[in-house]
Amino acid sequence: MALHVPKAPGLAQMMKEGARYFSGLEEAVFRNISACKQFAQTVRTAFGPNGMNKMVINHLEKLFVTNDAATIIKELEVEHPAAKLMIFAAQMQEEEIGDGTNFVIILSGALLEAAEDLLRMGLTSSEIVAGYELALNKALEILPTLTCYEVKDYRNEAEVIKGLKSSIMSKQYGSEDFLTKLITKACVSILPEKTTFNVDNVRVCKILGCGVFSSEVVQGMVFKRNVEGDITKKTNAKVAVYSCPVDIMQTETKGTVLIKSADELMKFSRGEENMLEEQIKAIADSGASVIVSGAKFGDMALHYVNKYGMMAVRLNSKWDVRRLCKAVGATALPRLTAPTQEELGYVDSAFVDELGDTSVVVFRLEGKESRIATIVIRGSTDNYMDDIERAVDDGVNTFKGITKDGRFVPGGGATEIELARQIASYGETLPGLEQYAITKFASALESFVKILAENSGVKANEVVSKLYAVHEEGKKNFGFDIEGEGAAVKDMAEAGVLDLYIMKLWGMKYATNAACTILKVDQIIMAKRAGGPKAPQRSGGMDED
Repeated sequence: MALHVPKAPGLAQMMKEGARYFSGLEEAVFRNISACKQFAQTVRTAFGPNGMNKMVINHLEKLFVTNDAATIIKELEVEHPAAKLMIFAAQMQEEEIGDGTNFVIILSGALLEAAEDLLRMGLTSSEIVAGYELALNKALEILPTLTCYEVKDYRNEAEVIKGLKSSIMSKQYGSEDFLTKLITKACVSILPEKTTFNVDNVRVCKILGCGVFSSEVVQGMVFKRNVEGDITKKTNAKVAVYSCPVDIMQTETKGTVLIKSADELMKFSRGEENMLEEQIKAIADSGASVIVSGAKFGDMALHYVNKYGMMAVRLNSKWDVRRLCKAVGATALPRLTAPTQEELGYVDSAFVDELGDTSVVVFRLEGKESRIATIVIRGSTDNYMDDIERAVDDGVNTFKGITKDGRFVPGGGATEIELARQIASYGETLPGLEQYAITKFASALESFVKILAENSGVKANEVVSKLYAVHEEGKKNFGFDIEGEGAAVKDMAEAGVLDLYIMKLWGMKYATNAACTILKVDQIIMAKRAGGPKAPQRSGGMDED
């Protein structure tokens, strides 16, 4: 006879079997904080120009070597729910500004670490959260007073270069001057008169071989492929773009043709050939001298394309077809019909070039009308070029930030130390328990200077005390000098080490919100995972696409 065993009392009897449950300070809050601390410590060492690289191998066995926090968190599949909240904040920063993800993770990690001490002292989470929010409001009040540089005219390359240099320096220290010029040239050349700047209009094409200093900007688009036909160069060409195959059209309806003699068969196939020739001739007559297709070119169609002296290019990706349409001003046609004059695009020159041992097709636009620019990156390995691409991405996003708000604050930890100094003195004026949290907020901001110093192999406390002494004298723009000997400090505004104002603004908002959200959690209830057959493991790495 089977005995009915009642479930354990309390929450366990209410939940489904296999549910996990954590509550209280020890189990939930400190656990969350320690997970977030560990995660923040992972990316801390990647902060700043002297930051170390991380090697991440994702679930598809693709290798990443980078110090870009956005890539690290995207490819690490973090399970812990509290650490995920930090990652969401960093991802929001990536979408909003496109740079400063590491800033968000380090700040929220430092705030939680400081909160742990306060909780052990006996403060409640809500008091800490209230203090952090007060400190954040004060920081956002002080921040606009610290701006030291502003890009007024973002078509002026010299002004923009000064603003972009620091964001590229933190990724590619050493080749930042060259890369900044490239990115600035690409961004300014495609800046539209009225509408906002679109990040997607700066393309990147990576070609193995040579060194990074052989990279260049091409007005127009570059594709890593060869032409389909025999013609490899056209100038002042009209472009017809098709999203369908350039081949004999399949008929809509299925029909049966009864052929009784060889003569009839010859006539039937000749009819198909003539029809295809007429279609290609009609395209040539419309003035098009370059045909681009998002699908295959049939052998017979290629024969006629060559006969009428047109250049044939096949693109594999529908995104590339769309972008090319945007670049040359064409309309992608879904059927093989002759394009009208409005549907044709125009390109100053379309030609095949060889870089290293890679064939590329270049669509070049010379005039002011270039809508898309391509940065051709050269490098010795794929991983190295991927990392340069991430630096380019940060630079382009910073340029977009400049077009929204051109103000800059001093970098090198100068802004953080000045904020910490003013917030700490503000905390001392408050009577309640929030003052402890506000003081801790100030010390969390100090951690940026400490990390920059540690990553450069300098004693952190020396640098912090030097900076505080200089800032007390009213020199707000002084920060840690990475290139100097030992614990050197210098004026960051003069040195040209600048951070985007809106990057700091949103970074502090997101980091504080994430830390406060995590502190407000006092129970974690995890349902049992949905069972089900696991997908079989694929052996061998897969490619990017």
